[in-house]
Parts: sequence; C-alpha cells; structure tokens
Amino acid sequence: MTPSDPLSLAEHPIPTLSDPDWAAIANLPIVEEGGRLHPTSLGRAGMATWPIYHALGVPGAVAECFVREPVYRGLLAASNMLPEGVGLVVLDGWRPMAVQRALFERLHTLMAERFPEYSNDRLYQKTRAFVAPPSDDPAAPSPHLTGGAVDVALCDECGLILDMGSAFDEVCSASYTDHFETHLDAEDAMLYRARRRVLFHAMASAGFVNLPSEWWHYSLGDQLWAWRTGARAAQFGPTSPYTIEQRWAASLV
Repeated sequence: MTPSDPLSLAEHPIPTLSDPDWAAIANLPIVEEGGRLHPTSLGRAGMATWPIYHALGVPGAVAECFVREPVYRGLLAASNMLPEGVGLVVLDGWRPMAVQRALFERLHTLMAERFPEYSNDRLYQKTRAFVAPPSDDPAAPSPHLTGGAVDVALCDECGLILDMGSAFDEVCSASYTDHFETHLDAEDAMLYRARRRVLFHAMASAGFVNLPSEWWHYSLGDQLWAWRTGARAAQFGPTSPYTIEQRWAASLV
C-alpha cells in the first residue's frame, strides 16, 4: 500500500518496477472519456507551473502545461500530500506532435554520435527510454499527446526546484526513479532518495504510475497507466487544446 501520511513518505522504498512492454501497451484499447485540456497554472498554492521546454527554447513548445481534468485534480491531490515546505512543480503536460518528433529525433541523433558502435535497434531502445517515439496514431499515441502524461518535480517553499540527483531529462542511469534505492555511494544520495520517495509516493497515492527510467514522468489515464494498473482500456487518446475556432464553430448553430 502506498503511504499517505506526508511524514512517512520518505520512509518507504520505491519499488523496483519492470520496464514497460511497449508492444503490449500499444495494443491496449483506448476508450476516450473526452474532456478538454486544462492549464495547470490555474492550480492553487502548493502547485506551480514552469513549462520547461518553452523556457529552454524548444521550437513549437507551448508556454503552458495542459492536462486532462483527472490529471489536474490528481496533481492537486499529490501536492496536498507533500510535507510542509515542499511543493509540486509541473514541467510538462500535453505536448504538440512537432515537439515530440523534434525531441525524439534530436536525442536519437545525439545517441548515434555518442555511441557509434550501437546497432539501430539498441539506439532506438536507448532513445525511447527517455523520449517516446512520435506517434499521433489514435490507437497508440505518444503519452504526452494525450494529456494523460505529466512531468513533475519538487520545489522548496521559495519555489526553487529541488535537486533530485539528476536533472530533468538527463539521459543517464541516475535518472531511473529507483536509482538511489541501491546506489548510495554518491554525495547526498540519501537526500536524493528521500526526495524521490516523497514524489513517488505522493503521486502514486493520487493515482499516477511512474515511468521507471524517468523520476519525473507520471501517467494517469493513458496506455502506460492502463498497462501498469491492469485496466482494460486507457481513458485518453491524442488530443489538443481547445481553440477559439472550435468555440466559434460550436456556437454558430
């Protein structure tokens, strides 16, 4: 059982999770429950938003973090479980297809340059451990295209993001969520372990599942979530923010 007492979150180890079976995940049906995307910047105290890809200048990245309503409510619930003086920061939610493609292709290129001895299959697998392949297939979309995947971190009472032992999107073994459960030789390893435990158990208590290769990535309602929880179907397929054109079209009756 996931702990719900904020004072005990850091006392419980992060379980070792199996790597996702992406073929099985892609074959899970999606029963779209609808619902628009909501900006996480609406969140009350205890939850902040910092659209990191937009801040880093990634072309096409939006200046907001959009998520489905159950995800939004889950984030608020997780933030309420955090110890006093610790807050939740949303770094990314819904992602445009162009951004998903750019991130995957750029990392794949860098991997190929860094590891020329890798086979094409190994390069692909190493890349997808940190960036999902771009897909807007209604039956098997990239998680961030659904509004059901979110990237989060912890911050202190001043809003400064806490050091989690590796940076967001850092492609290294230390980014695996349970890394510091077994690797305690690094300086401040116990601190990083405690912070990751707090984040993991708060998010899990709110209904999210984690991508084990990324301490920051959590899902609720997408195919990864359905596979990890044993749900018969995912709740969210590919979507996009509601536009003014859609509002006008709906009102012109």
